[in-house]
Amino acid sequence: MQKLKPALALAMSVVLAAPPGAFASSHREAPITALDHKADITDFYAFVSYDHPDRVTFIMNVDPFLEPANGPNYFPFDPGILYEIKIDNNNDALADVTFQFRFQTHVRAPGLPVGFAGAGNGVDAPGNSPAPIKPGTPIVPPAITSLTGSGAAGINLQQTYTVTMLRHGSTVNLTNAEGGALIAVPSNAGPRTMPNYDELAAQGIFNLKGDGASDIRVFTGTVADPFFIDLGATFDSLNYRAGTGVEALTAAQDADDQLSSAPNSLSGFNVNTIAIEVPITLLTSDGAAHPANDPKATIGAWATTSRQQITIRQSPQPALGYGNFYQVQRLANPLINELVIGTGSKDYWSMSQPVNDSQFAPFDLDPLIARVFNAVYGFNIPTPPRTDLLPLVTYAPPIAATGTKAGPIADLLRLNTGVPPTPMAKRKRLGLIAGDAAGFPNGRRLTDDVVDIVERVAIGGVLVPGFDVAPNNLLGDGVNAPDVPPQETFPYIHYAYSGRDSRHVSPGDPTGCGDQPTSTSSQNSDAPPANQGGPSPCPVN
Repeated sequence: MQKLKPALALAMSVVLAAPPGAFASSHREAPITALDHKADITDFYAFVSYDHPDRVTFIMNVDPFLEPANGPNYFPFDPGILYEIKIDNNNDALADVTFQFRFQTHVRAPGLPVGFAGAGNGVDAPGNSPAPIKPGTPIVPPAITSLTGSGAAGINLQQTYTVTMLRHGSTVNLTNAEGGALIAVPSNAGPRTMPNYDELAAQGIFNLKGDGASDIRVFTGTVADPFFIDLGATFDSLNYRAGTGVEALTAAQDADDQLSSAPNSLSGFNVNTIAIEVPITLLTSDGAAHPANDPKATIGAWATTSRQQITIRQSPQPALGYGNFYQVQRLANPLINELVIGTGSKDYWSMSQPVNDSQFAPFDLDPLIARVFNAVYGFNIPTPPRTDLLPLVTYAPPIAATGTKAGPIADLLRLNTGVPPTPMAKRKRLGLIAGDAAGFPNGRRLTDDVVDIVERVAIGGVLVPGFDVAPNNLLGDGVNAPDVPPQETFPYIHYAYSGRDSRHVSPGDPTGCGDQPTSTSSQNSDAPPANQGGPSPCPVN
């Protein structure tokens, strides 16, 4: 571990400083995205696929704090937004491979006042049905069991999408390998409408094909938000409730990567996700897979949302967009816009390109958030200028191989594709600083505790000699894991919470029951959801 620290000081320079209360990954982190929720990228993940180590999975989450019960239209993707995942593979901080996603909305039953409806085998008008509806006339469609065909009769608000790959100067339209449209998975309305939601959601995994492209899988739709943090304590002027009272965990709390000792503020909320799994050979500069010690193994990735210059709304017809697309937001490493950029520059940063990130260096020399923690809790922090936290966000060890071209300073989520995935039993929530080579900042997995990593490096200065001591090396919010466990296979994210049965109580929550919302695959309208291992489960009334 000691040998990693000098290199980690460079690689971890992406986690810097911000005003108090900004710890929310990228949930409404800038003025423009606080207003334009649909274009708000909440989190971006990139990791070597657990079950296909010859592939990389990218996950782009957008539109934060989606209440599962908030019908009737729930949370469609915005057809006016261009969603993109970009990859740099030659160390110049410019996109060499891009995946573009565009969504289309279809209202299939214009007279129906809700987005989704269904029950059992369908419900007909009863014998006492007033005229002009005759008894026996179908009123409620059957429960939704499929994304297509008769099982999808109750999907009124349907979204399809297209995927385009830009690579080597060519444009490739990626299509459903089995034929038919690519369909976004709808939000989970509840067990009567969607009695086997997990099975329904799994139908949203599609294999793609295109000129020179194969073995690509894609999934889009509404899912459980995997981010985890105690936001309430953060926003109450750093009034944390876990550990020792100085915003530091106890050794026992820190050692448990699964059990949280504080409430997760994202518990019970959904988010819209775009997940794509791509062969490594389509991502590297020479189209080959490389071992971890090869400079060509490491790529940089980021996500963006963009809108056209002019939008004309012409209801009842769909809105029309005109002009060039302009970037609304970008995201690579978590917490950059929150922890580095001043509020007056956040929108400008969001619309800027990573290759120009050297212009934001003045924010980094004396991190305000470190001074806030120093003032509130009194523990020692490194003396500025914090040269260990300069935004030297480059291709460097221990992520990239020795000898890799550093490239310009740029906020990219760098991933060494030659590092194999860590088995679940050996995975560490603190990633690289805990010795887990496949964890953040070598890419980012759904279970990486980026809040605690950021606090220890940017605030506690644990990479600076003399500061890898308590409480600096035990800083954390007490939320050590996502509210519901991610899957171990693509698309990895846990499927959406039930609109009927979800509760905003997180597992391990000392202020409440500790239920874990559950899938509806084994539920029906007459049975409450089963608890899934919360430490102090309470029944759902």
